[in-house]
Amino acid sequence: MLPSKLFMHIPDGFLSIPVSIVLWVASIVFIGIALRKTSKQLGDKEIPLMGILAAAIFAGQMLNFSVTGGTSGHLLGAALATILLGPWSAILVMTSVVSIQALIFQDGGLIVLGANLFNMAIVGVFVSYAVMVLIKKIIRNERIGLFFGSVVSAWLAILIASLACALELAVSGTSPASIAVPAMGSIHALIGVGEALITLGAVSFIYAARKDLLHFSQAGQKSSKGILIGGGVITLLLAILSPLASSHPDGLEWVAEGLGFIAKSEPAVYNVIPDYVLPGVSNEALATILAGIIGAAVVFAVAFGAARSRKKAS
Repeated sequence: MLPSKLFMHIPDGFLSIPVSIVLWVASIVFIGIALRKTSKQLGDKEIPLMGILAAAIFAGQMLNFSVTGGTSGHLLGAALATILLGPWSAILVMTSVVSIQALIFQDGGLIVLGANLFNMAIVGVFVSYAVMVLIKKIIRNERIGLFFGSVVSAWLAILIASLACALELAVSGTSPASIAVPAMGSIHALIGVGEALITLGAVSFIYAARKDLLHFSQAGQKSSKGILIGGGVITLLLAILSPLASSHPDGLEWVAEGLGFIAKSEPAVYNVIPDYVLPGVSNEALATILAGIIGAAVVFAVAFGAARSRKKAS
């Protein structure tokens, strides 16, 4: 039995149990370190920013964009989160997004949730951070370095995370590395272009409007006033636009279909708001919008709550 709609993240069945366990352990270790690190770094500005950024990334991921050959991609957001918050807080933001997607929206399996967290919340973040640090050392002009870094970090975050997924598939015996790596790499290199453009647009807007929000900027600190309102409006707009998302299969599903292992996908053991469509609402566009709003609100609460709890613990 296959999922009724497209999936964006690794579903149960694609990875072996040993690989899933190893990646769960790795993810828990990194998330635990992130919780400890953020308790020493969070200020009054970062707490609301973590919550609203997580909500915006969640809503943004619902907007799949067409790539080529009947394929689509979606925002990852790891580079954007890293550029705004630094690596450790970004890990918590991405963890909030990916976990709620799996637990409430059945996007990504529960057994392989550790793998999805590792690829998106850890690999994606640290690739972005490493690129930004390197480019900042090479390019001294803050504006040029920030914009160039946002493009390269976003593109590489998508590419390297997809290659990590391909290697996990290979080690699990799902698809040989010689086939999975080039297949995943080629399509996600294209998807990464969309990620890079979206990230550049977001960073450019924030640089012009609230430069102080950027982790890699030397701008002086300003009040946190307006973060929740401005970010909330953007998140709501993204949720409203979500029915316009491409219906083409995401990169991973496209590869799974092409390489013949999509039948390994296992259905969710329970359903809450599957496929990002709120049950009981006959109008599918409205059901998608409401699902997006609910999901964004839950993700905001989780990320904001985690930030406040770490601040109190410091």
